[in-house]
Amino acid sequence: MKERTEILEETFNKLVEGKKYASLRDLMQTLYPADIASILSDLPEKRRPAIFRLLPKDLAAETFVEMESDVKEELIKSFSDTELKAVIDEMYMDDAVDLIEEMPANVVLRILSQADPDVRKQINEILKYEDDSAGSIMTTEFVALSPGMTMTDAINVIRATGVDKETINTCYVLDEKYHLLGTVTIRALILARPDETCEELMNGNVISVNTWDDQESAVQTMSKYNFTALPVVDGENRMVGIITVDDALDIMEEEATEDIEKMAAIIPSDKSYLRTGVFETWKNRIPWLLLLMISGTFTGIVITGFEDALKLFPVLMASVPMLMDTGGNSGSQASVSVIRALSLGELEFKDIFKVIWKEFRVSFLCGLTLTAANYVRLMLLEKVTAMQALTICLTMLCTVIIAKFVGCTLPMLAKKIGLDPAVMASPFITTIVDVLSLLIYFQFATIILKV
Repeated sequence: MKERTEILEETFNKLVEGKKYASLRDLMQTLYPADIASILSDLPEKRRPAIFRLLPKDLAAETFVEMESDVKEELIKSFSDTELKAVIDEMYMDDAVDLIEEMPANVVLRILSQADPDVRKQINEILKYEDDSAGSIMTTEFVALSPGMTMTDAINVIRATGVDKETINTCYVLDEKYHLLGTVTIRALILARPDETCEELMNGNVISVNTWDDQESAVQTMSKYNFTALPVVDGENRMVGIITVDDALDIMEEEATEDIEKMAAIIPSDKSYLRTGVFETWKNRIPWLLLLMISGTFTGIVITGFEDALKLFPVLMASVPMLMDTGGNSGSQASVSVIRALSLGELEFKDIFKVIWKEFRVSFLCGLTLTAANYVRLMLLEKVTAMQALTICLTMLCTVIIAKFVGCTLPMLAKKIGLDPAVMASPFITTIVDVLSLLIYFQFATIILKV
């Protein structure tokens, strides 16, 4: 795949440099929109509009959708009103809404001014839904059939209207008030007798989502049932749109990226890494770093409070980094497992005691293993006294148990109060565990070593 991309880019650049625009147009018509978008994005900004204008109208719209938001904005500024209208008219409704949400206000006004009144009305309707809701990512372009239609009638409707729909693989049977009655596949229609009706052919056991449902929940439903399209209904079960598999894949990628960034203590960004400027990257990273730095001062306060004990027993000070790192790693393991299970819908808050009991048993086994290995190391290699080794090893066991408890409970509590569980990931949990492990450590040192 990488070799193919490199060959395409090399061929493309040679044609551009040689100004062989006819050959360039022929080449682009053989490529996928995503490939064209990637190659155009790497071209100098001044050359993009001229090359983009070589694309046929439908391919131009599909390619435009695949581009990064900053490249789209640059192209829109170079478009005439006629060119902009041509691109908007060829875009599917959900893609047009995504474009509106990405662009600054002045560009949005220009886009809406060039859209047809019906398109503008549909865009405004979808924009009313909250961000991250099923309604905000749906498209209103689907095939609607009546229950009394015969197979022949249904096929004629699909032929007449299907060209403007995002998908025709699944059609939706609605009554006169747009209530969703069932679904019928194009396969079922083709294989049916000419006089069979949609009511006879449809699957009445319909799974749908509400417009206000969370988009991640909608995507999980599609994944669970292997749907390529999912109907979206309003509060009265009237069908208003569908979520298609391409949008579901985009949402899955966005949610995964967002979770990864939050787990790394970074404010999520909708831009790719190379297209995010240095100043913007700084803004996304510095708030959490400042917060964690301030919270990390508690670790220093605890260590300062036991400075005399550390001077008396140097081995205690030497073991501090190991205990803190082990605690942080143990908490991270539990938190990542729980956060992943929560995102997949495998866990709910009611399962918290099951999770705690499981993680306690796991942490006890992990702690015993680490304690045994550490005791042998301390006695054979470090040549410390038995009481010093006992202090360090007991702290190790308790630290692992507490770290896994914190790591598994905080994400579930965050989910319960409406926060993203990913926020309660490695950096945050590590800071908490560091302080707790030191308090435990010095408590054992006070009791066992009498410091």
